[in-house]
Amino acid sequence: MIGYTLVGSNDMQKAAAFYDALFATMGVSRLFVSPRGGIVYGSGWDKPMFGVNTPFDEKPATIGNGSMVAFAAGSRANVDKLHAKVMELGGADEGAPGLRGPEEFGFYGAYCRDLDGNKLCFFHAGPEA
Repeated sequence: MIGYTLVGSNDMQKAAAFYDALFATMGVSRLFVSPRGGIVYGSGWDKPMFGVNTPFDEKPATIGNGSMVAFAAGSRANVDKLHAKVMELGGADEGAPGLRGPEEFGFYGAYCRDLDGNKLCFFHAGPEA
């Protein structure tokens, strides 16, 4: 159902460097760069994608209170690795990797913010493979 999500940035050069490095950790690359400089990342046009761009109305990008983009990491180890990568790239911690809820539910997640303050989550649900 999800085609793509998009977050705003006030510094596309920094955002591009951040997301290029972060998504390389996930094996995801750029699919498209728009004429205005926005970037769409993904593993294929037939799969959910993620984009970053400056706002179309040319006003400053702001973060949404209660807004978050969550990425399936594939394993708990990948959750740990992706959270660490965000910290390495200068992002902010919003919740260290760990179980959220009972073990039988198996939701393991980590929360952070990108360089513009957009909230991101990396998660693995279910038993560890």
